Amino acid sequence: MPSSTEHAWPRQLLSRFTTLWYLKALGTMAFMVLFFQGYFWVLHHPLTEPFMMPALAVDAWVPFTPHAFMAYVSLWVYVSLPPALMPNLRELIRYGLWIGALCVLCLALFWIAPTQTPMTDIDWSQHPQLAFLKGLDASGNACPSLHVASAVFSALWLQHVFVQTGSPALLRWLNVLQCLVIVWSTMAIRQHVFLDVVAGVAVGGLFAWLSLRNAR
Repeated sequence: MPSSTEHAWPRQLLSRFTTLWYLKALGTMAFMVLFFQGYFWVLHHPLTEPFMMPALAVDAWVPFTPHAFMAYVSLWVYVSLPPALMPNLRELIRYGLWIGALCVLCLALFWIAPTQTPMTDIDWSQHPQLAFLKGLDASGNACPSLHVASAVFSALWLQHVFVQTGSPALLRWLNVLQCLVIVWSTMAIRQHVFLDVVAGVAVGGLFAWLSLRNAR
């Protein structure tokens, strides 16, 4: 017979989710509002002309996939999961400070050394959702990919939560898969090139390691 501890993880996750839920919801919304204000200010006030990131052979290996837009925008739900699963106020604040530091670093890099993705021969008018995204984000903020950095940071924190709660391996693999799908989507819709992704993985991984290195 399975032990009672094998079925404790759903209760633990639910308990974490309901703890300070109102503060988590308001805090996440406020964080995103502040982030986008900073993001678009930097986008429109770079210190220099944006540098065009080079496309490598690996970029051509990822086919243009318009439907990847849904995976791309799923990031905003995905990054809301780790703070929603923090067990107490202390951990919630710690998480917020680290993800805030990651965003500040990337915004500083975008401001000091703006970059943009190469032009393509895609007719964006055939893809209205992507055309809207390109119109918002055309002039810079490419490297490192903040989309990738925040996805990797969130994935590693979620893995930490799942280990703490004894969640099944399937949940951990689904977490990895979701992160990989988001990373892939950034190249599949031509929002980023491979070098942007590599830099984003490095930033997200570094900040996750720094924030989790002493965690129990």
